[in-house]
Amino acid sequence: MQFIYGEFAGEQEVEVSIKEYAHIFKVRRVDKNKPLFWRNLRDDYLYEYAIKSIDKKSSTLILKDKKRFDKKTKSSLTVGWCVVDPKVIEKQISMLNEMGVKRVVFVYADFSQNNFKIDLKRLNRILINSCEQCGRSDLMEIETLMSVKEFLDKYPKSIVIDFVDTLLGDSFVESFLVGPEGGFSKSERELFKKEQVFRLKSENILKSQTAVVGVCAKILL
Repeated sequence: MQFIYGEFAGEQEVEVSIKEYAHIFKVRRVDKNKPLFWRNLRDDYLYEYAIKSIDKKSSTLILKDKKRFDKKTKSSLTVGWCVVDPKVIEKQISMLNEMGVKRVVFVYADFSQNNFKIDLKRLNRILINSCEQCGRSDLMEIETLMSVKEFLDKYPKSIVIDFVDTLLGDSFVESFLVGPEGGFSKSERELFKKEQVFRLKSENILKSQTAVVGVCAKILL
């Protein structure tokens, strides 16, 4: 763990509950003899806190130092991911955050099931935990759009990953769109320009999440 997230990070003296304190030292196994480094994920500072006191209900921390340590993503990559089962999304979202994806836009395509609802609060908690582990100092942005057309209107420079003959090369990609498990509908494909649609190298039929991670890895890693 590279740091601990706390909205209060930056305040001179703060109080954390014993439950939170126990989670830090027992579950995460942070060394009690070492300083605690916190981020608020709003600024570029890493805040060092020391334990001032502990009682039965809470622990008081005092700010000892702060240093500017910018580990924001340098990428501008936007990933358009047509909505699939939220459980699948939750398993992959931290990986995209660690890779340095700037933004993920969840798109309700024609073949996305309307009962799939994105729990933004839960995804935010997952992303915070991911940042704590990988050291990233900004949260990946999350956005939701209601149609493929809306995505293409907002991100007109996007490429689309689909079943075509043109292979995705190594040219710069600003944003891309991957369809849901059922693929794109006929009316959605009519929105695509021929020069913006590509396929991946693999001849196998990939799951939506595999295609998303694969393209991100090709671009960012």
